[in-house]
Amino acid sequence: MLLRGTISAPLPCLRLRSTTTCTPPLNVSVSRRTSTTTNNYSISDQDLDSRGFLLHRTITELNLDHLNKVFVAVGFPKRDPDKIRTALEHTDALLWMEYRKTKRPVAFARATGDGVFNAIIWDVVVDPSFQGLGLGKAVMERLVEELVAKGICNIALYSEPRVLGFYRPLGFVADPDGIRGMVYSRKPKRKT
Repeated sequence: MLLRGTISAPLPCLRLRSTTTCTPPLNVSVSRRTSTTTNNYSISDQDLDSRGFLLHRTITELNLDHLNKVFVAVGFPKRDPDKIRTALEHTDALLWMEYRKTKRPVAFARATGDGVFNAIIWDVVVDPSFQGLGLGKAVMERLVEELVAKGICNIALYSEPRVLGFYRPLGFVADPDGIRGMVYSRKPKRKT
């Protein structure tokens, strides 16, 4: 089911569970003795590669028209490619997956923030033809890990209600400690 059109109510805001100190995401264990990090991804980089998926962390090889097609396929409005490029140039962390056979993006997520305390994850998408393979989870695990490795503990995202269940096993909760997200929204001026 694709959702199209405008959303009249603000989307729910989810935040990564956190405490007063920054803790690694659920898929990462940190050895205190050696200060090394061990990734326990749901799908390893090697498994992704063997299935024909390439991980990218820069926009260098990203075709924005192909990315826009994925956005539209999941129900996002079509975006101006120049505005997409500007948004990506102001992004602090991103991760996308390319399907080797087609050389097209099939999964994507990005985060913006202050680089120290706070980040918001945006545009988490998986091409509908590739949904159900664990690619969204794989992208999110790696993006959250990167943010936490930078010391960022306050990680939020906005989600459509129908996919809230996807984010909960990744450590995100709605309204932690009674904190509510708010969105500034201007109402269109009425024609007189």
